[in-house]
Amino acid sequence: MTQTPKIGALAVVLHQDQVLLVQRSKQPDAGLWGFPGGHVEWGETVLQAAQRELREETSVIADPQHYLDNLDLLRWNENGDVQTHYLLVGVACQYQTGDPIAGDDALDARWFPVDQIRRGELEMSNRVIDLLETALRRT
Repeated sequence: MTQTPKIGALAVVLHQDQVLLVQRSKQPDAGLWGFPGGHVEWGETVLQAAQRELREETSVIADPQHYLDNLDLLRWNENGDVQTHYLLVGVACQYQTGDPIAGDDALDARWFPVDQIRRGELEMSNRVIDLLETALRRT
């Protein structure tokens, strides 16, 4: 059986000096805060996946604008074998409407002040701050 990386889309939504994050309910990163997102489905673009996952996980509607960055996420077991391999694609999304309500794969969904995230006051997935800074530079 050939194994291939899974592609995931991350929706990066900034609005009024705040950023939208979800607390993940599933692995990888269960319990940690990160950008709404998930698997890209067959026949779906990464931009479409970011928009869909955002709506499913938070009820927020936003228009995907452009790619921000690609993040390789590899995790190994104690024997050095790859356990998970994702290519995550950050997508800048323009907020349209909706208040965050956790759904689907999220324990919680909330707006956070950008400065709070920059200070690292939450338990977050790897590279959240890096991707946030990339989004801020490109807005």
